[in-house]
Formats: sequence, structure tokens, C-alpha cells
Amino acid sequence: MTTRRQVYLDHAATTPVDPSVLQEMHKVLDTHFGNPSSLHFYGRAAQQYLEVARQRVARLMGAEQENVIFTSGGTEADNLAIMGTAFNYRERGRHIITSTIEHHAVLDTCQMLSHNGFDVTFLPVDQYGMVDPDDVRKAIRGDTILITIMHANNEIGTIEPISEIGKIAREHDIIFHTDAVQTAGYLPLNVDDLFADLLSVSAHKIYGPKGAGALYVREGIKLKPLFHGGGQERTCRPGTENLPGIVGLGKAAEIAIREQSAESKRYRKLSDLLIRGIKERIPGARLNGHPQHRLPHNVNISFRGVKGECLLVALDKHGIAVSTGSACSSDSTQLSHVLEAIGLSEKNGAGTIRMTVGRSTTEDDIEYVLHVLVDVVEQLRREK
Repeated sequence: MTTRRQVYLDHAATTPVDPSVLQEMHKVLDTHFGNPSSLHFYGRAAQQYLEVARQRVARLMGAEQENVIFTSGGTEADNLAIMGTAFNYRERGRHIITSTIEHHAVLDTCQMLSHNGFDVTFLPVDQYGMVDPDDVRKAIRGDTILITIMHANNEIGTIEPISEIGKIAREHDIIFHTDAVQTAGYLPLNVDDLFADLLSVSAHKIYGPKGAGALYVREGIKLKPLFHGGGQERTCRPGTENLPGIVGLGKAAEIAIREQSAESKRYRKLSDLLIRGIKERIPGARLNGHPQHRLPHNVNISFRGVKGECLLVALDKHGIAVSTGSACSSDSTQLSHVLEAIGLSEKNGAGTIRMTVGRSTTEDDIEYVLHVLVDVVEQLRREK
């Protein structure tokens, strides 16, 4: 009988708050409670903390401090980028280009716009979830105002050729947005190298708090606000700033910059250990996403002959936390839009789970997970 332990392998969904982040947030909550817009001492102190955080997040993005706007998270940042561009530049054109594997914060927003006077092209991806830059170029029209393609996919970890796509957008004078929520802290970011006009990040993916995010807006790009009622954040995001959350995001960004290179190498080693162990010990396992151009911490595997949610439940009983998008109780498993886009059938994709390692993950954890996975998959296959 395998000894039970706690192993968290869902860092792509959210990460624990770093103790240093928590400490800095507590200082703001306890002492520096002023409104950053107030002119008195308390407000000035709060404003100083706000701008230090902005500077730290700008460094994470490889951007200038004055071009960073704080939001409530990655979803709002994506919405502001897409709707803000669409409604501000609709007199120039109403065509938007995106892909079929975007996060729902992008997909649902684009679909909403498609029902409100805009025309959206959803580009296909190859078997690895990769967008072809030539497809982007071919989809461009005279009325195209925005291209939005994620930096890396949150489900299967494929890293997209963003610099190539961004360069194409720049050549055609089209605004380019990329959702970098999954890559911030895991890959080096530089908005100029990516040719990004807009770039989204989120605090809780990089060991910061939930409820804080940021959007890079290149100088000269004008966005129509989603909200109205104040002049904060260059009038793009009115409302009193969530200073504790923003300070937490800033501190998390500072730590991520310092540790990104070493930690990403360690994540890659752990992920490779997990992938290799699964392939060697469990027949009928398929790695999803690109084999090389993938996030260092992401392992998305389909196991033939089991259902993903059943596997998740079984692993949870052993103290292992993973994620999946399939259903256990349904005879006809509904695949995620990403798995469908890369061509997986319901039969081959039903037993899919995503495991994402993080700062607390050890080689012993990986070995424990492999031992449990072998037993659990065999048992579920016997019970089928």
C-alpha cells in the first residue's frame, strides 16, 4: 500500500501565495491603508506603494512602467484588451483574428463581439496546438483591427510563435494582444521582442493573490474603458485600486524575475521525469501539446481506457491534486475545446489530465505520483 502524501500538481490553475508576498500585503493592509488618489500623507504613501508595484510588474513584462494598467486579474485584462480595442477602433474596422484554443476569457469575449457587429476569424491549430503564422497572414483583411493569440496554452502547454505573429501584425498596422497569463514567471517576457501592443498577466499564477492582474498597453494605443466612474489607471480602469492585491502582484513579479531561470530548468527536469515515467510504466498514454515548444511545468496526458474525471477523483483520494475537463458520469465525454481543436476524438481524449509542477514539487513527489498513477490507471481499466 502506497503511503499517502499531499502533492499539489495544479499550479496552472492557481499557485499558493509566497510568504514574502503575504508579508508585504499585510504591511499595506495593516498600515498603508490610504486611497492612492488622496493628496494627504496616507494617500501619498499608498501611491508610492502602487508605483513600486507598477515598476516591478513592468520589469516582468519587459515594458515601461507608465504603460502598465492594473486590473482584477487576467480575465479582466483580456476583456479590456479585446473589447477596449474593438469599441475604440470600430470605425476603422470590425474584424478580429484569434485562435480556437484561446482561454475562455478571450474566446467568450470574441464570441460576444461576433454577436454585436464584429466579424471574428477563429484560426485552427495543428495536432500540437500550434497556430501557423501563415494562417494569421492569410486571415488579415483591410478591416482587421485586432489579432489576439495566447503566448502559451493553459491546457496543453504549447508555446505559440508569438514574435512571428506579432511581427506580422506590426507590418500590417494591426493591434496585437497576447494573453501571457501562463508564461509570466515561466518564460522571459519582453513586449518589444514579442511585438506586443497589449499583454495580460495575473497575480495568482505567479504565487501572488487572487483578484489582481495587469495589462500592458503600448504608448499610442487607446482603449475604451469597460467601466466608468473615475480617472484611475489612465482612465482605462476607473475605481479605487486594490492596493494590497496590486502590491502582492508586484512582489510576486519581483520574485518571479529573480527565480524564473533556475526554477524553469528545475520544472523542466521534473516534467521530463514525469513524462518519461508515464511512458515507461503505463501503456496507452499520450502526451498532448508540442513535445519541445511547451511550458516547462505543464504535462497534459491522455490515458486510453479511463475517464479523466474518474482518474482525478482516484488521485485525489491519494492526496494528489490535478485537473481535467472531462466528465466521469457521462457516457459521452465532453472534451475541452482545446483537445477537440488538436484533433483528439472522444475515445482518445476522455482520459485526459493536466499536471503542472511548481516551487514546492520535488522528485520524491513525482515518484509518488508515478507509483499511484500506475495502480490507479490499472484499476480503472479493470473496472471499465
